[in-house]
Amino acid sequence: MKTNSADRDCIAAVRRFNRFYTRQIGVLRKNYLDSPYSLGEMRVLYELAQRKDVTASDIGRALDLDAGYLSRVLRNFEKRGLVARKTSKQDARQSLLSLTALGRKTFAPAEKRSQSDVAAMLAKLPGDKQKQLVSAMRTIEALLGEEAAPPARSYILREPRHGDFGWIVTAHAQIYAREYSWGDPFEGLCAGIIADFVNKYDEVHERCWIAEMNGEPVGSVMLVKDDKPGTARIRLLIVDPKARGLGLGQRLTDECVKFAREAGYKKITLWTHSILTAARRCYEKAGFTVTSSEKRHSWGKDVVAEFWDMEL
Repeated sequence: MKTNSADRDCIAAVRRFNRFYTRQIGVLRKNYLDSPYSLGEMRVLYELAQRKDVTASDIGRALDLDAGYLSRVLRNFEKRGLVARKTSKQDARQSLLSLTALGRKTFAPAEKRSQSDVAAMLAKLPGDKQKQLVSAMRTIEALLGEEAAPPARSYILREPRHGDFGWIVTAHAQIYAREYSWGDPFEGLCAGIIADFVNKYDEVHERCWIAEMNGEPVGSVMLVKDDKPGTARIRLLIVDPKARGLGLGQRLTDECVKFAREAGYKKITLWTHSILTAARRCYEKAGFTVTSSEKRHSWGKDVVAEFWDMEL
């Protein structure tokens, strides 16, 4: 059976990030957040502050702590009057733990300091970079966390910003290579379409929409002037796999149709392929029909090119 393996560069990169982040949040300081407690002890206090009547086993599972270490921490907290213990009514063998009033008073300044430190760190970044950072963190959680809840899947549509056109080319090249094994010439085709749009952009008759989710682009489409007068063309519709299932492809298609009508076009045309079933469903639902098709050998694969039109 084939197993995944990590190369030396990946291992070194993860270790480098671990060193950076532990320094960034002060994990190695003797006293965490200028409190009298270590990071491990503060994490236990945090769990107790978030829950009521929790067992030591619950905390151990949540934090993946050694039972002996956790027992010593809890005993120390009880001696200091920070934690109270009572017998469970449902199971007399279990003890339920909770923070005392003194425990909550002790924890409050550290919680406030943690919020303040994170806010200060984020304030050094512009809004879009903050979203990019949070998105990267969510990606790490999703890839490494077996039980992490998936982030909320909602998106916004916006105008393109610096770097978005490069993302459109990259997304097309990577997704189509991975899902359909289309070769490098396809990336060159996409780059040429982008270059034409940027260099000849007509702000009255053309538009590009970027779909953004959790601070990163996850979809796009362009509506451009066709060579035939009165005709618009849809180009480079793409939806990242992480954003599929939200109706995003349909929304992007509908935005093109809506704008084309407002801009005074009489017709919309587009070029796609029979294998792109999700895109074809969007076009069909929007009111497009197939007007012609032909077999080709493109980008290293045999494909069936299709031409779709809509009268406005």
